[in-house]
Amino acid sequence: MTDLLYTEDESDLRAAVRSLLTARADPAALTGGRAESGSPGDPALWQALAVEVGAAGLLVPEKLGGQGASHREAAVVLEELGRGCVPAPYLTSSVAATAALLALGDDADAAVALLGDLAAGRRTAVLAVPLSTAPDGPLPAPDGRIGGVADAAGADVLLVLRADGLYAVDRSAAEVEPVTALDLTRPLAAVTVPEGTGTRLAGRPGGEAAVRRGLLTAAGLLASEQLGIAEWCLEETVRHTRERHQFNRPVGSFQALKHRMAQLWLEVVSARAAARAAADALATGSEEAALLTAVAQAYCSRVAVHAAEECVQLHGGIGMTWEHPAHLYLKRAKADEIAYGTPGRHKEHLAGLVGLDAP
Repeated sequence: MTDLLYTEDESDLRAAVRSLLTARADPAALTGGRAESGSPGDPALWQALAVEVGAAGLLVPEKLGGQGASHREAAVVLEELGRGCVPAPYLTSSVAATAALLALGDDADAAVALLGDLAAGRRTAVLAVPLSTAPDGPLPAPDGRIGGVADAAGADVLLVLRADGLYAVDRSAAEVEPVTALDLTRPLAAVTVPEGTGTRLAGRPGGEAAVRRGLLTAAGLLASEQLGIAEWCLEETVRHTRERHQFNRPVGSFQALKHRMAQLWLEVVSARAAARAAADALATGSEEAALLTAVAQAYCSRVAVHAAEECVQLHGGIGMTWEHPAHLYLKRAKADEIAYGTPGRHKEHLAGLVGLDAP
């Protein structure tokens, strides 16, 4: 394992992404009705993030048109997107779908061409699997309706695993039906893809392995988004309780609240270690990538939810209204808790990896 501290390049990338999001993706703006619109994303912001910052191509080698960075840099981007609760297809397109295409190798011409488009921000793609699919879990039936596909309505390409292989299907050829999601900032849809459509990228064994690699990568880096959610919730709660007065003193000065926020700080620090370890294992191709991903998901999911719950409760009444974005973070944290496998599923997988009985 390499040093888990942030490198100078990673810090520079964080500064660039945070500067962009601070200027153009204020979480409070989502409470103005955009989150309820069904299309909460901002195409101009996505283009700026994908093209001007170059975030969309971080995982793609330079020879294929990307930035040639690693999962550690992509994790930094996700931390910032989590802090802003930003509606953007980064996790689904630039991480999950991109990792699946990379797993097919350089010989799959159609996959290489699509990777170039994704890295350049010309198109977005998603895996046509339910968001709740765990990396080691059952994959959806080869044909038929697939429910709960994240960011499908706004994607250009769907990666569909059929009985005879993995296909890239233009979204216009599929039936995409938006469904009501708890997390309004990451829209879900039910997808039905007609037989005989799309371009075949790989056979069934190679395609299934690629999809599972995409799911594993997404699960590992999702922990960084959850870390960002928890960090924002803690910082916002500390700020609010410093400014909010009761009995002529700041609410945050009461010992009971100090203990709660101190405990949450410890959890966030531990979550950072777990998320960074998973990102580093994926970046270095470590044999422990699956194990560290399971650890990160089992822990960071709960920390993000706890932090968001504390944020909503300690903000009092305003935390439950559309006047404040705290509830959006809680919904994102709850949705992330089941994305790419629940904490319980990851604990079972972890127990199997280390030869213990599942809890």
